[in-house]
Amino acid sequence: MKRIVILGAGESGAGAALLAKAKGCNVFVSDLSLISDKYKTILSNEGIDFEEGTHTEDLILNADEVVKSPGIPDKAPIIKKLKEKGTPIIGEIELAARYTKAKTIAITGSNGKTTTTLLTYHLLKQAGFNVGLGGNIGDSIAKQVIEDTFDYFVLELSSFQLDNLYQFKADVGMLLNITPDHLDRYEYKFENYVASKFRIAQNQTNEDYLIGTIDNEAFAEGLEVRNIDANLLLVSLENEVPQGAYLEGDKLKFLVGTEEFELKISDLPLQGRHNMANIASAVLGVEALKQKEGITSQFDYANLLANFSNAPHRLEKAGTVNGVKYINDSKATNVDSVFYALDAMTQPVIWIAGGVDKGNDYSQIAELVKTKVKTIISLGKDNTPLNTYFKDFGKSILLASSMEEAIALAHQNGENGDVVLLSPACASFDLFNNYEDRGEQFKLYVQSLKLKV
Repeated sequence: MKRIVILGAGESGAGAALLAKAKGCNVFVSDLSLISDKYKTILSNEGIDFEEGTHTEDLILNADEVVKSPGIPDKAPIIKKLKEKGTPIIGEIELAARYTKAKTIAITGSNGKTTTTLLTYHLLKQAGFNVGLGGNIGDSIAKQVIEDTFDYFVLELSSFQLDNLYQFKADVGMLLNITPDHLDRYEYKFENYVASKFRIAQNQTNEDYLIGTIDNEAFAEGLEVRNIDANLLLVSLENEVPQGAYLEGDKLKFLVGTEEFELKISDLPLQGRHNMANIASAVLGVEALKQKEGITSQFDYANLLANFSNAPHRLEKAGTVNGVKYINDSKATNVDSVFYALDAMTQPVIWIAGGVDKGNDYSQIAELVKTKVKTIISLGKDNTPLNTYFKDFGKSILLASSMEEAIALAHQNGENGDVVLLSPACASFDLFNNYEDRGEQFKLYVQSLKLKV
């Protein structure tokens, strides 16, 4: 009996354990942290042995194969020892791909991948496809593959998940954009991170599709030095493309094979230039799947998109108080995301930013801050890089050590017609549990403010 060891007992690890057991493997789960009660119950109910708070080497190094959580870096001591033994190490997605008949649309990118994943899933579901959702979002795909009832999966994949894919092949791959992020996992070399993202195209053939934003410099340069076998569908907000989608005036224009159609920007559920690229990519993903499946009917995308609701903490409207709009963009944990958020603003901005700086280069948003931001609220324990960079911009910089204080300052300084934008450009771990906690606190204090005024 094959012995499978699962490292990490979160959603992906628990799902992988369930799938491995269902396929007749001897399964052991080990997590260096404490396992949540939810996953302990799942593992116990299935009779799967597990440990928490430690890695017992004698129980791990005898594995025939290891499935590791994407959050565990290769430099972790237990991973080094497994590699020294030559033990195969894969991820949950690789394991699940062995046991599914479903075709996959796999989506990655430094920014926008959750929104685009949800858009693609929404379009396919609205159009009547038997489709599941997984990867870095929703339920474990490994758990879903046990019954394997879906014909298609839409998967959001991080670079960490891509790093442990080997035989997996995306029928339709999307590489939305590449900007510096998570470089601590890639020897602080941007080219290593780029290579990780391009793993989305590995194993693809000329019967598959790769979708990407050609305006993104790293993606465009990456294409030039790689042999991509898949059919390319390009997205551009600046120039016409031979196959794909591009922005022309107030319309997104599409050309896929011999199919030509357009969408009016005013008919779309999300605004901002970055969301035009996200929507274009999602529509192209569906069109690519139609091409593979020989579906010739034309979809009414404006109608299919009409009731789409984005995930929280992504330019999410949190309320209006005394004519001042409050927008929660807590997921904007890097400068590139803030660029898109500020670019989408049409009213004077009170910008709440700060947290754990990841070596940010603020120069790419300098012009937007000059022209759109009236006040900066610096929220965090130590925002020296942020404060130092913007101190000579002629903007008032107000310091806040809690979300409650930040909202109070925004209220005191806001005027009818302003927008208060939480778009931090930084990680959240100095004051909050995660970006979701930061966004939820933002919304909570905005609601509290509404009750007071």
